[in-house]
Amino acid sequence: MLSILDIFRIGIGPSSSHTVGPMRIAAMFVRFLKKSGRFDATARIAVELQGSLALTGAGHGTIGASALGLMGHRPDRLDPDKGEADLAAMKASGKLMLGGTREIAFDMARDIDLAGHIVPDLHPNGMQLRAFDEAGEILADRQYFSTGGGFVATERQLREPAKGDRIASKIDVPFPFVSAEKLLSLCAEHDLAIHEIVLANEDAYRPREKTIAGLDAIARAMEDCIDRGLERTGILPGGLKVHRRAPGLWARLQEAPQSNEREQLFDWLNCYAMAVNEENAAGGRVVTAPTNGAAGILPAVMRFYCVNETDGPCRESRRKFLLTAGAIALLYKQRASISGAEMGCQGEVGVACSMAAGGLAALWGATPTQVASAAEIGMEHNLGLTCDPVGGLVQVPCIERNAIGAVKAVNAARLALHREEAETCVSLDQVIETMRQTGLDMSTKYKETSQGGLAVNVIEC
Repeated sequence: MLSILDIFRIGIGPSSSHTVGPMRIAAMFVRFLKKSGRFDATARIAVELQGSLALTGAGHGTIGASALGLMGHRPDRLDPDKGEADLAAMKASGKLMLGGTREIAFDMARDIDLAGHIVPDLHPNGMQLRAFDEAGEILADRQYFSTGGGFVATERQLREPAKGDRIASKIDVPFPFVSAEKLLSLCAEHDLAIHEIVLANEDAYRPREKTIAGLDAIARAMEDCIDRGLERTGILPGGLKVHRRAPGLWARLQEAPQSNEREQLFDWLNCYAMAVNEENAAGGRVVTAPTNGAAGILPAVMRFYCVNETDGPCRESRRKFLLTAGAIALLYKQRASISGAEMGCQGEVGVACSMAAGGLAALWGATPTQVASAAEIGMEHNLGLTCDPVGGLVQVPCIERNAIGAVKAVNAARLALHREEAETCVSLDQVIETMRQTGLDMSTKYKETSQGGLAVNVIEC
Protein backbone atom coordinates (compact mmCIF):
# COMPACT_ATOMS: atom_id res chain seq x y z
CA MET A 1 0.00 0.00 0.00
CA LEU A 2 1.32 3.43 -0.91
CA SER A 3 1.70 6.47 1.28
CA ILE A 4 -0.23 9.53 0.16
CA LEU A 5 3.06 11.43 0.25
CA ASP A 6 3.96 9.22 -2.71
CA ILE A 7 0.81 10.40 -4.50
CA PHE A 8 1.51 14.12 -4.03
CA ARG A 9 4.96 14.78 -5.49
CA ILE A 10 6.62 18.15 -5.91
CA GLY A 11 8.21 18.31 -9.33
CA ILE A 12 8.48 20.36 -12.49
CA GLY A 13 6.24 20.68 -15.51
CA PRO A 14 4.92 20.01 -17.96
CA SER A 15 4.18 16.31 -17.33
CA SER A 16 4.54 13.94 -14.41
CA SER A 17 4.68 10.83 -16.60
CA HIS A 18 6.69 12.41 -19.44
CA THR A 19 8.97 14.80 -17.52
CA VAL A 20 9.15 13.81 -13.85
CA GLY A 21 9.09 10.05 -14.52
CA PRO A 22 11.85 9.99 -17.19
CA MET A 23 14.05 12.24 -15.06
CA ARG A 24 13.67 9.84 -12.14
CA ILE A 25 14.30 6.83 -14.39
CA ALA A 26 17.51 8.29 -15.83
CA ALA A 27 18.77 9.05 -12.33
CA MET A 28 17.83 5.49 -11.25
CA PHE A 29 19.89 4.07 -14.09
CA VAL A 30 22.92 6.10 -13.02
CA ARG A 31 22.51 4.84 -9.46
CA PHE A 32 22.32 1.29 -10.82
CA LEU A 33 25.61 1.81 -12.67
CA LYS A 34 27.27 3.01 -9.48
CA LYS A 35 25.87 0.23 -7.35
CA SER A 36 26.89 -2.46 -9.85
CA GLY A 37 30.41 -1.08 -10.23
CA ARG A 38 30.02 -0.09 -13.90
CA PHE A 39 29.88 3.68 -13.49
CA ASP A 40 33.61 4.37 -13.87
CA ALA A 41 33.79 2.33 -17.09
CA THR A 42 30.84 4.09 -18.72
CA ALA A 43 31.81 6.17 -21.75
CA ARG A 44 28.43 6.58 -23.42
CA ILE A 45 24.73 6.40 -22.53
CA ALA A 46 21.96 5.69 -25.05
CA VAL A 47 18.32 6.38 -24.22
CA GLU A 48 15.40 4.95 -26.18
CA LEU A 49 12.06 6.64 -25.48
CA GLN A 50 9.25 4.32 -26.46
CA GLY A 51 5.54 4.65 -27.23
CA SER A 52 3.84 7.70 -25.77
CA LEU A 53 7.11 9.01 -24.31
CA ALA A 54 8.44 9.34 -27.84
CA LEU A 55 5.29 10.52 -29.61
CA THR A 56 4.91 13.55 -27.35
CA GLY A 57 8.50 13.68 -26.15
CA ALA A 58 9.38 17.06 -27.59
CA GLY A 59 6.27 18.86 -26.38
CA HIS A 60 6.32 17.24 -22.95
CA GLY A 61 9.99 18.02 -22.29
CA THR A 62 10.92 14.34 -22.09
CA ILE A 63 14.18 14.71 -24.01
CA GLY A 64 15.61 17.38 -21.75
CA ALA A 65 14.27 15.67 -18.62
CA SER A 66 16.09 12.45 -19.55
CA ALA A 67 19.36 14.33 -19.91
CA LEU A 68 18.86 16.15 -16.62
CA GLY A 69 18.23 12.84 -14.87
CA LEU A 70 21.48 11.46 -16.24
CA MET A 71 23.20 14.50 -14.73
CA GLY A 72 21.80 13.49 -11.35
CA HIS A 73 19.08 16.11 -11.05
CA ARG A 74 15.93 15.27 -9.07
CA PRO A 75 12.57 16.73 -10.12
CA ASP A 76 11.58 17.59 -6.54
CA ARG A 77 14.74 19.65 -6.03
CA LEU A 78 15.50 21.00 -9.47
CA ASP A 79 15.50 24.75 -10.01
CA PRO A 80 14.00 25.10 -13.52
CA ASP A 81 16.45 27.92 -14.36
CA LYS A 82 19.40 25.75 -13.27
CA GLY A 83 18.08 22.92 -15.42
CA GLU A 84 17.84 25.14 -18.48
CA ALA A 85 21.38 26.41 -17.90
CA ASP A 86 22.79 22.88 -17.57
CA LEU A 87 21.05 21.76 -20.76
CA ALA A 88 22.39 24.78 -22.64
CA ALA A 89 25.92 24.06 -21.40
CA MET A 90 25.62 20.42 -22.42
CA LYS A 91 24.45 21.34 -25.93
CA ALA A 92 27.28 23.83 -26.35
CA SER A 93 30.03 21.49 -25.14
CA GLY A 94 28.73 18.13 -26.29
CA LYS A 95 29.55 16.84 -22.81
CA LEU A 96 27.34 15.59 -19.98
CA MET A 97 28.32 15.28 -16.33
CA LEU A 98 27.03 11.77 -15.63
CA GLY A 99 25.68 11.67 -12.08
CA GLY A 100 27.13 15.16 -11.65
CA THR A 101 30.69 13.79 -11.41
CA ARG A 102 31.83 11.96 -14.56
CA GLU A 103 32.10 13.75 -17.90
CA ILE A 104 31.05 11.78 -21.01
CA ALA A 105 30.29 12.77 -24.58
CA PHE A 106 26.57 13.28 -25.12
CA ASP A 107 24.53 14.47 -28.08
CA MET A 108 20.76 14.47 -27.53
CA ALA A 109 20.06 14.04 -31.24
CA ARG A 110 22.29 10.96 -31.36
CA ASP A 111 21.94 9.48 -27.89
CA ILE A 112 18.19 9.92 -27.29
CA ASP A 113 16.10 7.96 -29.77
CA LEU A 114 12.38 8.74 -30.17
CA ALA A 115 11.10 5.23 -30.87
CA GLY A 116 7.39 5.96 -31.12
CA HIS A 117 6.83 2.82 -33.19
CA ILE A 118 7.79 0.67 -30.19
CA VAL A 119 4.88 0.31 -27.77
CA PRO A 120 5.75 -2.07 -24.93
CA ASP A 121 3.10 -4.54 -23.84
CA LEU A 122 3.56 -3.79 -20.15
CA HIS A 123 2.99 -0.01 -20.39
CA PRO A 124 3.01 2.50 -23.27
CA ASN A 125 5.53 4.74 -21.48
CA GLY A 126 8.64 2.65 -21.99
CA MET A 127 12.24 3.77 -21.57
CA GLN A 128 15.30 1.66 -22.45
CA LEU A 129 18.73 2.77 -21.23
CA ARG A 130 22.07 1.31 -22.24
CA ALA A 131 25.57 2.06 -21.00
CA PHE A 132 28.65 1.44 -23.20
CA ASP A 133 32.36 1.34 -22.44
CA GLU A 134 35.14 2.98 -24.48
CA ALA A 135 35.20 0.00 -26.88
CA GLY A 136 31.48 0.27 -27.55
CA GLU A 137 30.62 -2.86 -25.57
CA ILE A 138 27.36 -2.85 -23.62
CA LEU A 139 27.89 -2.58 -19.89
CA ALA A 140 24.24 -2.43 -18.88
CA ASP A 141 20.85 -2.62 -20.59
CA ARG A 142 17.75 -1.83 -18.52
CA GLN A 143 14.05 -1.35 -19.31
CA TYR A 144 11.92 1.01 -17.22
CA PHE A 145 8.40 2.42 -17.35
CA SER A 146 6.91 5.75 -16.34
CA THR A 147 3.53 4.67 -15.02
CA GLY A 148 1.85 8.02 -14.33
CA GLY A 149 1.94 10.66 -11.62
CA GLY A 150 5.75 10.50 -11.46
CA PHE A 151 5.69 6.81 -10.48
CA VAL A 152 8.25 4.58 -12.18
CA ALA A 153 8.79 0.83 -12.36
CA THR A 154 11.29 -1.67 -13.64
CA GLU A 155 10.27 -4.42 -16.04
CA ARG A 156 10.43 -6.97 -13.23
CA GLN A 157 8.14 -4.92 -11.01
CA LEU A 158 5.45 -4.74 -13.68
CA ARG A 159 5.73 -8.42 -14.50
CA GLU A 160 5.26 -9.40 -10.84
CA PRO A 161 2.30 -7.30 -9.64
CA ALA A 162 0.40 -7.90 -6.44
CA LYS A 163 -1.98 -10.84 -6.81
CA GLY A 164 -5.66 -10.54 -6.05
CA ASP A 165 -6.40 -8.31 -3.09
CA ARG A 166 -2.96 -8.70 -1.54
CA ILE A 167 -1.54 -5.31 -0.71
CA ALA A 168 1.95 -4.94 -2.17
CA SER A 169 3.66 -3.21 0.73
CA LYS A 170 6.59 -3.81 3.02
CA ILE A 171 4.84 -1.69 5.64
CA ASP A 172 2.09 -3.11 7.84
CA VAL A 173 -0.55 -0.41 8.21
CA PRO A 174 -3.34 -0.63 10.82
CA PHE A 175 -6.17 -0.13 8.30
CA PRO A 176 -5.21 -1.72 4.95
CA PHE A 177 -7.68 -1.25 2.09
CA VAL A 178 -7.66 -2.01 -1.62
CA SER A 179 -11.23 -1.01 -2.37
CA ALA A 180 -13.70 1.71 -1.45
CA GLU A 181 -15.95 -0.97 0.01
CA LYS A 182 -13.21 -2.03 2.40
CA LEU A 183 -12.36 1.60 3.23
CA LEU A 184 -15.98 2.40 4.07
CA SER A 185 -16.32 -0.74 6.19
CA LEU A 186 -13.24 0.29 8.17
CA CYS A 187 -14.74 3.73 8.73
CA ALA A 188 -17.98 2.18 9.99
CA GLU A 189 -16.30 -0.49 12.14
CA HIS A 190 -13.96 1.93 13.91
CA ASP A 191 -16.18 5.05 13.78
CA LEU A 192 -13.50 7.02 11.94
CA ALA A 193 -13.60 9.45 9.02
CA ILE A 194 -11.65 8.68 5.86
CA HIS A 195 -8.95 11.23 6.63
CA GLU A 196 -8.51 9.68 10.10
CA ILE A 197 -8.06 6.21 8.58
CA VAL A 198 -5.42 7.51 6.18
CA LEU A 199 -3.57 9.48 8.85
CA ALA A 200 -3.41 6.41 11.08
CA ASN A 201 -1.95 4.43 8.17
CA GLU A 202 0.63 7.15 7.54
CA ASP A 203 1.81 6.68 11.15
CA ALA A 204 3.21 3.32 10.05
CA TYR A 205 5.55 5.07 7.62
CA ARG A 206 6.89 7.90 9.78
CA PRO A 207 6.21 9.91 12.96
CA ARG A 208 2.96 11.86 12.71
CA GLU A 209 4.67 15.23 12.94
CA LYS A 210 6.61 14.39 9.77
CA THR A 211 3.43 13.42 7.95
CA ILE A 212 1.82 16.70 9.01
CA ALA A 213 4.91 18.60 7.89
CA GLY A 214 4.79 16.78 4.56
CA LEU A 215 1.14 17.65 4.04
CA ASP A 216 1.81 21.29 4.91
CA ALA A 217 4.73 21.36 2.46
CA ILE A 218 2.47 19.99 -0.28
CA ALA A 219 -0.17 22.61 0.50
CA ARG A 220 2.43 25.40 0.47
CA ALA A 221 3.80 24.21 -2.86
CA MET A 222 0.29 24.24 -4.33
CA GLU A 223 -0.35 27.75 -2.97
CA ASP A 224 3.01 29.02 -4.22
CA CYS A 225 2.30 27.64 -7.67
CA ILE A 226 -1.01 29.50 -7.80
CA ASP A 227 0.69 32.72 -6.67
CA ARG A 228 3.37 32.46 -9.36
CA GLY A 229 0.76 31.71 -12.00
CA LEU A 230 -1.25 34.78 -11.01
CA GLU A 231 1.78 37.04 -11.41
CA ARG A 232 3.50 35.86 -14.55
CA THR A 233 2.28 37.09 -17.90
CA GLY A 234 3.24 36.43 -21.50
CA ILE A 235 3.11 33.61 -24.03
CA LEU A 236 3.72 30.00 -23.05
CA PRO A 237 6.63 28.17 -24.72
CA GLY A 238 6.16 25.58 -27.43
CA GLY A 239 4.99 27.42 -30.52
CA LEU A 240 1.21 27.42 -30.06
CA LYS A 241 1.36 31.06 -28.89
CA VAL A 242 -0.98 30.38 -25.98
CA HIS A 243 -1.27 33.46 -23.76
CA ARG A 244 -1.34 33.22 -19.98
CA ARG A 245 -4.89 34.13 -19.01
CA ALA A 246 -4.92 33.68 -15.22
CA PRO A 247 -3.25 37.05 -14.39
CA GLY A 248 -5.81 38.99 -16.40
CA LEU A 249 -8.73 37.16 -14.84
CA TRP A 250 -7.18 37.66 -11.40
CA ALA A 251 -6.91 41.41 -11.97
CA ARG A 252 -10.58 41.62 -12.92
CA LEU A 253 -11.59 39.63 -9.85
CA GLN A 254 -9.66 42.01 -7.62
CA GLU A 255 -11.72 44.89 -8.94
CA ALA A 256 -14.94 43.28 -7.65
CA PRO A 257 -14.00 40.62 -5.07
CA GLN A 258 -17.37 40.67 -3.33
CA SER A 259 -19.54 40.64 -6.43
CA ASN A 260 -23.06 39.30 -5.92
CA GLU A 261 -22.90 37.53 -9.27
CA ARG A 262 -23.32 33.86 -8.43
CA GLU A 263 -21.35 32.73 -11.44
CA GLN A 264 -18.25 34.49 -10.08
CA LEU A 265 -17.51 31.26 -8.23
CA PHE A 266 -16.60 29.81 -11.61
CA ASP A 267 -14.20 32.69 -12.24
CA TRP A 268 -12.32 32.12 -8.97
CA LEU A 269 -11.95 28.39 -9.59
CA ASN A 270 -11.05 28.94 -13.24
CA CYS A 271 -8.46 31.54 -12.29
CA TYR A 272 -6.70 29.36 -9.71
CA ALA A 273 -6.76 26.20 -11.84
CA MET A 274 -5.44 27.96 -14.94
CA ALA A 275 -2.72 29.68 -12.90
CA VAL A 276 -1.35 26.27 -11.89
CA ASN A 277 -1.57 24.71 -15.32
CA GLU A 278 -0.05 27.70 -17.05
CA GLU A 279 2.88 27.38 -14.65
CA ASN A 280 3.03 23.67 -15.45
CA ALA A 281 3.02 24.35 -19.18
CA ALA A 282 5.94 26.73 -18.68
CA GLY A 283 7.97 24.04 -16.90
CA GLY A 284 7.46 25.53 -13.44
CA ARG A 285 7.28 23.82 -10.06
CA VAL A 286 3.97 22.03 -9.45
CA VAL A 287 2.53 19.21 -7.34
CA THR A 288 1.34 16.05 -9.06
CA ALA A 289 -2.29 15.78 -8.02
CA PRO A 290 -2.38 13.05 -9.14
CA THR A 291 -0.48 14.12 -12.31
CA ASN A 292 1.02 17.32 -13.67
CA GLY A 293 -1.52 17.51 -16.48
CA ALA A 294 -4.28 17.57 -13.83
CA ALA A 295 -2.33 19.56 -11.25
CA GLY A 296 -4.66 22.57 -11.12
CA ILE A 297 -7.88 21.02 -9.87
CA LEU A 298 -7.04 20.24 -6.23
CA PRO A 299 -5.13 23.52 -5.60
CA ALA A 300 -8.02 25.55 -7.06
CA VAL A 301 -10.62 23.90 -4.83
CA MET A 302 -8.30 24.03 -1.82
CA ARG A 303 -7.49 27.73 -2.28
CA PHE A 304 -11.15 28.70 -2.49
CA TYR A 305 -12.60 26.51 0.27
CA CYS A 306 -9.82 25.77 2.78
CA VAL A 307 -9.94 29.14 4.50
CA ASN A 308 -10.82 30.35 7.98
CA GLU A 309 -12.99 33.20 9.19
CA THR A 310 -10.43 35.84 8.21
CA ASP A 311 -10.15 34.44 4.68
CA GLY A 312 -6.69 33.05 5.33
CA PRO A 313 -5.39 29.54 4.67
CA CYS A 314 -6.61 27.01 7.23
CA ARG A 315 -4.05 24.29 7.92
CA GLU A 316 -6.48 21.82 9.46
CA SER A 317 -8.93 21.98 6.59
CA ARG A 318 -6.13 21.67 4.03
CA ARG A 319 -4.79 18.57 5.78
CA LYS A 320 -8.25 17.00 5.92
CA PHE A 321 -8.80 17.83 2.25
CA LEU A 322 -5.47 16.34 1.13
CA LEU A 323 -5.78 13.22 3.29
CA THR A 324 -9.25 12.47 1.94
CA ALA A 325 -8.31 13.23 -1.65
CA GLY A 326 -5.19 11.11 -1.23
CA ALA A 327 -7.26 8.12 -0.09
CA ILE A 328 -9.32 8.35 -3.27
CA ALA A 329 -6.16 8.61 -5.37
CA LEU A 330 -4.80 5.45 -3.72
CA LEU A 331 -7.89 3.56 -4.86
CA TYR A 332 -7.42 4.63 -8.49
CA LYS A 333 -3.70 3.90 -8.36
CA GLN A 334 -4.23 0.43 -6.87
CA ARG A 335 -7.28 -0.63 -8.88
CA ALA A 336 -6.72 1.07 -12.25
CA SER A 337 -4.19 3.70 -13.35
CA ILE A 338 -3.52 7.44 -13.23
CA SER A 339 -1.57 7.40 -16.50
CA GLY A 340 -2.94 9.34 -19.47
CA ALA A 341 -1.01 7.00 -21.73
CA GLU A 342 -3.03 4.07 -20.35
CA MET A 343 -6.40 5.60 -19.45
CA GLY A 344 -6.67 8.80 -21.47
CA CYS A 345 -7.45 12.04 -19.65
CA GLN A 346 -10.12 10.31 -17.55
CA GLY A 347 -7.14 8.87 -15.65
CA GLU A 348 -5.75 12.34 -15.02
CA VAL A 349 -8.36 15.12 -14.96
CA GLY A 350 -11.08 12.58 -14.19
CA VAL A 351 -9.20 11.22 -11.19
CA ALA A 352 -8.27 14.71 -9.98
CA CYS A 353 -11.92 15.77 -10.21
CA SER A 354 -12.91 12.68 -8.24
CA MET A 355 -10.26 13.40 -5.59
CA ALA A 356 -11.25 17.05 -5.22
CA ALA A 357 -14.95 16.20 -5.02
CA GLY A 358 -14.37 13.71 -2.22
CA GLY A 359 -12.02 16.02 -0.35
CA LEU A 360 -14.45 18.94 -0.53
CA ALA A 361 -17.39 16.79 0.55
CA ALA A 362 -15.37 15.80 3.63
CA LEU A 363 -14.77 19.48 4.45
CA TRP A 364 -18.51 20.08 4.22
CA GLY A 365 -19.21 17.41 6.82
CA ALA A 366 -20.13 14.52 4.55
CA THR A 367 -20.24 10.98 5.88
CA PRO A 368 -17.66 8.53 4.46
CA THR A 369 -20.38 7.12 2.20
CA GLN A 370 -21.19 10.59 0.89
CA VAL A 371 -17.49 11.27 0.33
CA ALA A 372 -17.27 8.12 -1.79
CA SER A 373 -20.42 9.20 -3.62
CA ALA A 374 -18.89 12.60 -4.41
CA ALA A 375 -15.77 10.90 -5.76
CA GLU A 376 -17.91 8.54 -7.83
CA ILE A 377 -19.91 11.42 -9.34
CA GLY A 378 -16.69 13.27 -10.14
CA MET A 379 -15.43 10.35 -12.19
CA GLU A 380 -18.73 9.18 -13.65
CA HIS A 381 -19.04 12.36 -15.68
CA ASN A 382 -15.45 12.22 -16.92
CA LEU A 383 -15.60 8.65 -18.23
CA GLY A 384 -14.20 8.37 -21.73
CA LEU A 385 -12.30 11.68 -21.55
CA THR A 386 -9.52 11.52 -24.14
CA CYS A 387 -5.94 12.75 -23.89
CA ASP A 388 -5.25 14.56 -27.16
CA PRO A 389 -2.82 17.44 -26.49
CA VAL A 390 -2.33 19.73 -29.48
CA GLY A 391 1.29 19.75 -30.59
CA GLY A 392 2.18 17.32 -27.81
CA LEU A 393 2.08 20.28 -25.41
CA VAL A 394 0.26 20.28 -22.07
CA GLN A 395 -1.64 23.43 -23.03
CA VAL A 396 -4.62 22.82 -25.31
CA PRO A 397 -7.04 21.51 -24.07
CA CYS A 398 -5.28 20.78 -20.77
CA ILE A 399 -5.30 24.22 -19.14
CA GLU A 400 -9.01 24.89 -19.62
CA ARG A 401 -9.81 21.26 -18.86
CA ASN A 402 -8.45 21.74 -15.34
CA ALA A 403 -10.65 24.79 -14.88
CA ILE A 404 -13.70 22.80 -15.96
CA GLY A 405 -12.63 19.92 -13.72
CA ALA A 406 -12.44 22.16 -10.65
CA VAL A 407 -15.98 23.48 -11.21
CA LYS A 408 -17.24 19.97 -11.85
CA ALA A 409 -15.65 18.72 -8.61
CA VAL A 410 -17.53 21.31 -6.56
CA ASN A 411 -20.80 20.35 -8.22
CA ALA A 412 -20.13 16.65 -7.60
CA ALA A 413 -19.62 17.34 -3.90
CA ARG A 414 -22.86 19.32 -3.76
CA LEU A 415 -24.81 16.57 -5.49
CA ALA A 416 -23.45 13.97 -3.09
CA LEU A 417 -24.49 15.99 -0.05
CA HIS A 418 -28.03 16.35 -1.41
CA ARG A 419 -28.29 12.59 -2.01
CA GLU A 420 -29.55 10.18 0.59
CA GLU A 421 -27.01 7.40 1.22
CA ALA A 422 -29.51 4.74 0.20
CA GLU A 423 -29.96 6.43 -3.19
CA THR A 424 -26.46 5.61 -4.41
CA CYS A 425 -26.80 3.42 -7.51
CA VAL A 426 -23.18 3.34 -8.66
CA SER A 427 -20.39 2.63 -6.20
CA LEU A 428 -16.94 4.19 -6.31
CA ASP A 429 -15.42 0.76 -6.92
CA GLN A 430 -17.74 0.23 -9.88
CA VAL A 431 -16.86 3.55 -11.47
CA ILE A 432 -13.13 2.92 -10.99
CA GLU A 433 -13.47 -0.46 -12.71
CA THR A 434 -15.51 1.18 -15.47
CA MET A 435 -12.76 3.74 -15.97
CA ARG A 436 -10.20 0.96 -16.20
CA GLN A 437 -12.22 -0.97 -18.76
CA THR A 438 -12.93 2.19 -20.75
CA GLY A 439 -9.22 2.99 -20.83
CA LEU A 440 -8.38 -0.49 -22.08
CA ASP A 441 -11.02 -0.18 -24.82
CA MET A 442 -10.00 3.34 -25.83
CA SER A 443 -8.09 3.70 -29.09
CA THR A 444 -4.38 4.31 -28.54
CA LYS A 445 -4.52 7.52 -30.57
CA TYR A 446 -6.62 9.11 -27.82
CA LYS A 447 -4.18 8.24 -25.03
CA GLU A 448 -1.44 10.89 -24.86
CA THR A 449 -0.01 10.20 -28.28
CA SER A 450 -1.25 13.35 -30.08
CA GLN A 451 -2.39 11.10 -32.93
CA GLY A 452 -6.13 11.78 -32.65
CA GLY A 453 -8.81 14.22 -31.55
CA LEU A 454 -7.92 17.88 -31.18
CA ALA A 455 -4.25 17.08 -31.77
CA VAL A 456 -4.90 16.29 -35.44
CA ASN A 457 -7.82 18.64 -36.07
CA VAL A 458 -6.23 21.76 -34.61
CA ILE A 459 -3.00 22.60 -36.37
CA GLU A 460 -2.51 26.18 -35.16
CA CYS A 461 -4.08 28.26 -32.41
